[in-house]
This record gives sequence, C-alpha cells and structure tokens, in this order.
Amino acid sequence: MSTVIWVAVVVVAVAAIVAVGYLVVQQQRRHRLRDRFGPEYERTVRERENRRDAEQELRAREQRFSSLDIRALDAGTREIYTKKWMEVQERFVDAPGFAVTEADHLVTSVMAERGYPTEDFEQRLSDLSVAHGRTLDHYRQAHEISTRAAHKEASTEELRQAMVHYRALFEELLAAPGSPANGDRSSRRDETADRDPAVPADRDVRQTDSTEPETTDDAERASRRDTQGR
Repeated sequence: MSTVIWVAVVVVAVAAIVAVGYLVVQQQRRHRLRDRFGPEYERTVRERENRRDAEQELRAREQRFSSLDIRALDAGTREIYTKKWMEVQERFVDAPGFAVTEADHLVTSVMAERGYPTEDFEQRLSDLSVAHGRTLDHYRQAHEISTRAAHKEASTEELRQAMVHYRALFEELLAAPGSPANGDRSSRRDETADRDPAVPADRDVRQTDSTEPETTDDAERASRRDTQGR
C-alpha cells in the first residue's frame, strides 16, 4: 500500500474520531442543559426555530446567571418571610384578591433579597430558569392568574391555584443552603397541586374584590381556634 493511501486512511480515521468526539461532547452538553433546566429546556426548544438556537440561549442564561450576586438567605430572614407568608394565607379567607396580590409581591421581594433583578418579568423568568427551571411554570401560571385577578377576570378555582403556584416557587427561594433547588419536592408539588391540603377547595370564604378560597393549613386553623377558645 502506497504512502498516499496510508495518509488518506489516517486522515479519515482521525476525522472520524474527531466527529465522534464532537457528537459525544454535544450530547453531554445537551444532557447537562436538560438536567439543569428541566421542563424549561423543552419549552425553550419549542419556542425557538431549532434546538441549536435554544441551547445557545440557555447557555447565555447560565452565563448571565453566573454574573449575578445570588445569595442564600440567613435563618433569621427565612423565618421572617415564612411568617409573612402565613399572614398572607390567613388574610386569604377574608380578602382573597388582595392576598393573591400580596403573594406576588412577597415572591418578588424574596427574589430581590436573594439578589435577582426584578424590574422586568420576562427577565425574571430567564434568570430564575437557571436554578428553578422545574418550578418556573408555577410562577408563570400564578402571575398570569394574578394579572387577570386584578381585573376581576379570574375564577375562584384559578385564584386558589395561584396561591399554590406562588408557594411552590416561594418555598424554593426560601430553601436553606444545601437544599436542592430543583429537587423531588418540586416534582411532588407538580403532582399534587390540584389537591394541595393547604388550599382546600370545599371551604366557604368571604369575598371582597375577587373570589378565592382559603389557603391556611388545617393545623394553623386548629391552632387559631384553640387560642380563641373555640
């Protein structure tokens, strides 16, 4: 076999190895993006012209996220926000529409406390998707319902679900350092949101400017009844 043929064989072999290596790297990157962004990966692919553009956007989100000063909350701050959320739930019975608006503001406040920019809603979604991709659809749905509720266009059940959706992201943002940002708890909440015991659908509530059912936990209601002697 001539030298030219040997050189050609070597060149073809090297090219094949490089091509295989490239495909392996691409697949690894794709799997990493899917693992990190969860449902946001497929959503972004659907919204873009092709998978390559979608993955470039997701990597750009990661790059922007790495430039932000995202920080965990200390135990004292987490406790303060937890109490605020409980107060919102308690007001949910008598002023449901107002409580949903408060829930939206409370989630935004926690985001700012963590270091997320909060001026633009779409940018909030983009930034949150990097660490909270599995919960982000909860936030989208809650915000959409909250917007319609401001114009008194949301039903009782939709408003009940808005509180469930807000709480899903709220709990993740409040999670202590070391807690999984996109862990099993989010997946379980996806499966049980429609029957979340903290937002019972069969309890009568008094309505003000909007209609919503109560979101207070049964244990919390029992505790208040004991305190009041009833």
